[in-house]
Amino acid sequence: MAEEMLVAAASDLSFVLPELAARFEKETGHTLKLSFGSSGNLFSQIENGAPFDLFFSADLDYPRRLEVGGRVEPGTFCPFAKGWIVLWVSNGSGLDLGRGLRVLLDPAVRKIAIANPRHAPYGRAAVAALQHEKIYESVEHKLVFGENISQAAQFVESGNADVGILALSLAVAPAMKSKGRYFQIPQNAHPPIEQAAVILMSSHRKQAALQFLRFLKKPETISLLQEYGFSVAESRK
Repeated sequence: MAEEMLVAAASDLSFVLPELAARFEKETGHTLKLSFGSSGNLFSQIENGAPFDLFFSADLDYPRRLEVGGRVEPGTFCPFAKGWIVLWVSNGSGLDLGRGLRVLLDPAVRKIAIANPRHAPYGRAAVAALQHEKIYESVEHKLVFGENISQAAQFVESGNADVGILALSLAVAPAMKSKGRYFQIPQNAHPPIEQAAVILMSSHRKQAALQFLRFLKKPETISLLQEYGFSVAESRK
């Protein structure tokens, strides 16, 4: 019987996951109702009893904490990809992204949008990259925080920030690709942004949820994740 699953997902998946959900529905009949947010805010909602079946986090820490708290179906912890960060500007910007992160020191850059590092793994990665480049203290006063990585992207798109440190998965999505350009921040400049999914203990649709976790390992799924800029380790293929 076809089931509808409630899925809490980190905002870096907001373009790729609907595509995967549509493919999965075509294949199995099961549907996914997607709620996007920062991993930390979704974690808090789950802690407070939100009735999700699956949780997709942009780090390993939040799912592990749920696991320790007995909220995860045993054996379903599923790391599936790594995300990366980019500097992104809209088409009208005159900033030279070839300078990399040091372009953020330019006086023309007044506001830099990042996800809130208090509850968004992409925000923490942005801060780590600025610290790695030894410019964090110089640009800290320019930072504006989105609740999640999608909101940080909206700040730059709308002109409320001059530049953003965003998820590569958003920058390469067709909806954003035409609106701006990006510079990929070197992978050694920040800790890896490991993505993991878990099935929640409270789910009444565990079999359908397990099917979706298996679907994540399919070659066509991996290809789509890679198209959206995610790295998938050989061991996860």
